[in-house]
Amino acid sequence: MIQFLSQPWPWCFGGFMIAVVLFLLLWTGKSFGMSSNLRTLCSMMGAGKKVSFFDFDWKAQRWNLIVALGVILGSFIASNYVVSTKSMALSQNTVDQLLAMGIQDAGKSYAPEILFSNSAFSNPYILLLLVIGGFLVGFGARYSGGCTSGHAISGLSNLQLPSLIAIIGFFVGGLMVNHFVLPLLLKILVI
Repeated sequence: MIQFLSQPWPWCFGGFMIAVVLFLLLWTGKSFGMSSNLRTLCSMMGAGKKVSFFDFDWKAQRWNLIVALGVILGSFIASNYVVSTKSMALSQNTVDQLLAMGIQDAGKSYAPEILFSNSAFSNPYILLLLVIGGFLVGFGARYSGGCTSGHAISGLSNLQLPSLIAIIGFFVGGLMVNHFVLPLLLKILVI
């Protein structure tokens, strides 16, 4: 494990780097968002011949594919070389709530094994949840004109009212799912 990467960096470093990237994007007239990469990939593969939404000059968006590649590479590095052995600091109330929902490793790991281990992918219920969740996220990103990163980072920094409305919707939806839907889904999974 790389020692200087084994501890989280200060939040101000991440904020500063986001500001630098946004400044560069604004300076070059581009906007940031991850969901646009799917549109670019579909256009590259020829989907524009059948669906007009994908009929655009994808070469102008090649730079954004590098961002997606960086996310994949960064995820690989983080999961293989920057693994923290420390447990997550959660309040006892949160740990008790998660234990009641069937998350047995609450406060011991960053991602619950019941949902994120390799064995979870052999469970048809989890696969169904992933497919439905992926569809809903994709639909929501398309319906709102962008994903959370695009609206929250680029849209809000450009003072766009539709991005503010979208972010409010994302947070309200996320809170509702977290408090009402997730406990029901976990109950079914644990049974």
